[in-house]
Amino acid sequence: MEIEPTFIEGCFIIKPKVFNDVRGSFFESFNQESFKKASGIHVEFVQDNQSNSDRGVLRGLHFQTGDYAQAKLVRVIRGEVLDIAVDLRKGSQTYGKHFSIILNDQNNFQLFVPRGFAHGFAVLSDTAIFAYKCDNYYHKSSESGILYNDPDLNIDWRLDRSEIQLSEKDKELSHLKDLDNEYKI
Repeated sequence: MEIEPTFIEGCFIIKPKVFNDVRGSFFESFNQESFKKASGIHVEFVQDNQSNSDRGVLRGLHFQTGDYAQAKLVRVIRGEVLDIAVDLRKGSQTYGKHFSIILNDQNNFQLFVPRGFAHGFAVLSDTAIFAYKCDNYYHKSSESGILYNDPDLNIDWRLDRSEIQLSEKDKELSHLKDLDNEYKI
């Protein structure tokens, strides 16, 4: 497995070594020891989540605050998504910047998103199965988010605006500039 840093400190791309033969393929999707050695980060995942979505579904940009902040390891089991991580760490050199990557069932790449980031993805294929590990449990009253089309972020979601499908909750999220200082991310 190859672990590659991104331009945003703490955010890593994980590229597995895939073994193919006549039976199909096999790869190790995560190895805690290898990850820690390459990244310097010790993470213990406590919750796994999975979603199934159609083309144009955009989930995000979500995060949890305070004691319930979460690091995530995200990947696509089937299909293709554009995955986005936005740095919300106050004082970070890359605060308000985002990293994007195509994750799909062909490259099998994963993205490690540390605590202190908003996260979201848009489905680019007909359907996608998206899976992610979290290092903290979901806590409803600690959830928050940023509007996907915040002009200060200027994210190219690689979809026509007419294709984008949002939850009612995601339509009501805040702009980055309006985030309260109480969010100690």
